[in-house]
Amino acid sequence: METVFARTESLKDCPTHYCPGCGHGIVHRLIAEVIDELDIAGRTIGIAPVGCAVLAYNYFDIDMVEVAHGRAPAVATGMKRLHPENIIFSYQGDGDLASIGAAEILHAVHRAERFTVIFINNAVYGMTQGQMAPTTLLNQVTATTPRGRNHDTDGYPMQVSEILAVLPGSIFIERCSVYNPAQVVKTRKAIKHAFELQIADAKGLSLVEVLSPCPTYWRMSPKQAMQWIETEMVRVFPLGRLKGE
Repeated sequence: METVFARTESLKDCPTHYCPGCGHGIVHRLIAEVIDELDIAGRTIGIAPVGCAVLAYNYFDIDMVEVAHGRAPAVATGMKRLHPENIIFSYQGDGDLASIGAAEILHAVHRAERFTVIFINNAVYGMTQGQMAPTTLLNQVTATTPRGRNHDTDGYPMQVSEILAVLPGSIFIERCSVYNPAQVVKTRKAIKHAFELQIADAKGLSLVEVLSPCPTYWRMSPKQAMQWIETEMVRVFPLGRLKGE
């Protein structure tokens, strides 16, 4: 019988805790595929965030560490400087990276640290039941914006990739998504390129932002959530490469 699907080696065979329709599982798979393709599993260390992916270390069959909320870039800095031969990546959500960790990522880029960031943007705090995040869209309903996000009282969605792209310490910034198969393929290519730059010891930080669905706290079906990314999120967070060759 022909094999049409197989679990990639850098993913463990275990149940998932993610909600139905969540995008984290897709991105986990892409990262693991890239690690296996580049044959770097033995020297790769991932950093799990505080957020929905707090248990990412349960899924990746590589060395993983858990750090305090938002502090992944600081820990990644120390790990990469102490062990420059290793491939270090942080995996962070918008609450972890863009809120409590905003200063950490900003200064890591400012210092041109040589690690990779996978930034999952689902425009909401998923782990803590759907509060407004820095990336929440205007008029988007959340647990703390029941009438929708209002720019007068709540500010505007934070465009992290655009902010980091203007700093000289970033070498590659790309925003992708997973709302259809073509976008999944593009996301995989971006993740691979980000890792390749670190393997080549390019001086600077690479970040791949992934627009990802949260059907549970968007109060949508998985299909509706994917459509909402395409019709609403990309208007505020345009897809494409913001920096780098």
